[in-house]
Amino acid sequence: MKFSQIEKQHLLKSWVGVSIAFTILNTNVFNPSLVIFFIISLLTVGLGFLVHELAHKFVAQKYGCNAEYRSDDKMLLFGILTAFFGFLFIAPGAVIINGIITKKRSGIISLAGPVSNIILGAVFLVLTLIVQNNFLFQVMSYGLRINYFLAIFNLIPILNFDGRKIIKYNKIIYGLTVFFALLLLPIQQVLLKII
Repeated sequence: MKFSQIEKQHLLKSWVGVSIAFTILNTNVFNPSLVIFFIISLLTVGLGFLVHELAHKFVAQKYGCNAEYRSDDKMLLFGILTAFFGFLFIAPGAVIINGIITKKRSGIISLAGPVSNIILGAVFLVLTLIVQNNFLFQVMSYGLRINYFLAIFNLIPILNFDGRKIIKYNKIIYGLTVFFALLLLPIQQVLLKII
């Protein structure tokens, strides 16, 4: 993948901003473990965001399109502010794509994001099953839940979300993607009871 200097700055800004928002949402700002949870957020939700956007970029570039991520500073700030009120609505930016985009290509490019979160969630699922340390287990479980959330959230078939473009392209593929995204948490619960 090719990255411009400005794109790297926008990705970093959004990665940190998303992690800050989830840290505020999940901890008290006066909590001494705030820094620890921020690092956890960088490695779970921040990583999930980053992988999601890079998946869009990778597939778009495979189609020969120009694709660069741009943060939306107002929406990023809005997302951080909502976290102080106990809920989160964050749309930190998007991959801007220029090139020949058919309905099929648009659907596949959009599909790459949620699928990357499903795969990353599956990695966290495996890690929850093999880690022995309780703290690491909690971190991996959070990584699983957050990537499950990111996949499902982006699959909502409204506005400019990935789900809308995928469902326009292929309803069966959309349904299968939602099905696999919904399987992550129940599978974890079943496996943890077995072992």
